[in-house]
Amino acid sequence: MKTNLADIRQEYTKGGLREADLPDDPLLLFSRWLQDAIDAQVEEPTAVIVATVSPEGYPSSRTVLLKGVDDGRFIFYTNYESRKGGQLAGNPHISLSFVWHTLQRQVHVEGTAVKVPPETSNAYFKKRPYKSRIGARISPQSQPIASRMQLMRAFVQEAARWFGKEVERPDNWGGYAVTPTRIEFWQGRPSRLHDRFLYTLHPDKKWAICRLAP
Repeated sequence: MKTNLADIRQEYTKGGLREADLPDDPLLLFSRWLQDAIDAQVEEPTAVIVATVSPEGYPSSRTVLLKGVDDGRFIFYTNYESRKGGQLAGNPHISLSFVWHTLQRQVHVEGTAVKVPPETSNAYFKKRPYKSRIGARISPQSQPIASRMQLMRAFVQEAARWFGKEVERPDNWGGYAVTPTRIEFWQGRPSRLHDRFLYTLHPDKKWAICRLAP
């Protein structure tokens, strides 16, 4: 590698986050920040890093797309038989990380995940592009496959099977709703003196707010 990674630096100067501006409900601030990312045309503004825990206690992470914030819960969809699906079946604890580099902002969420009702998954599945619906039916997500040709052949066969018909959602594909118990907002600031505010959910369902050291 030609570049010395230790020499890569960037000053964070695009904004600040004042405690006086924080709403009581962190979901209001999250929605505001997400809209800012969309308005700024950040690439994949809804991309979120999802981390789960393996049966052996090891962390496991990957990136999915957020598909909704409903009743204070974060919604995403996936294959229930994927690695993350299997891990969530054994341990529902989960973390979500949103990183918007262009805005020098991050949001980190911790909570628990449950499957959304089948009718909710059905409604979203119908909105997906046709090819995405076919792909969801034939992909053994997270499992080893012999070749890309095997995947493409299965796609063509499944597409022919559903030609002219409404593609049904497979039982092993659907949504998760994440109920947060901890949400941290991070805004980059000069001299690495970043603004970090942590919302923690108390048993009375009220959020406590504190500033964290950068």
